[in-house]
Amino acid sequence: MLTRVLFLLILICGIAGAAFAEDAKVVALGLANREVTVDDLAKGTPPVPKFNTPAIAYVLATDLKKGDTVELSLANGEGPLLTNSETLTEDKETYLLQAGKRAVPAGGWPQEWKFSATVKITRDAKTLIEQSTPPIPFE
Repeated sequence: MLTRVLFLLILICGIAGAAFAEDAKVVALGLANREVTVDDLAKGTPPVPKFNTPAIAYVLATDLKKGDTVELSLANGEGPLLTNSETLTEDKETYLLQAGKRAVPAGGWPQEWKFSATVKITRDAKTLIEQSTPPIPFE
């Protein structure tokens, strides 16, 4: 009888623990004409890059665990142009990663290209999240 009660208690605690376990989430993903902060994102969407401004892709993610890898790219239709990746050394309730170019390329960004931000979050070699913004031209 005691064995059954202990087994049931362990089972209930395990189910309850799984129900409260937090999975990684993307809170904000986008492109900006400058580096952003968490406060900037809380105030609203930062200005989108133009052909003659810097271009920074950003991702704000929550509930990340030690060992998770966050990879962020500024991409055009042909693939990633600039990438930043980090494997976390500790749990992070909130995490901001950025990738891009603080300067404008000579002659500006090609206006025929469409750009997007792409994020991939992995845990234990399994993809948790893979997400991209819709492609936009830099006017």
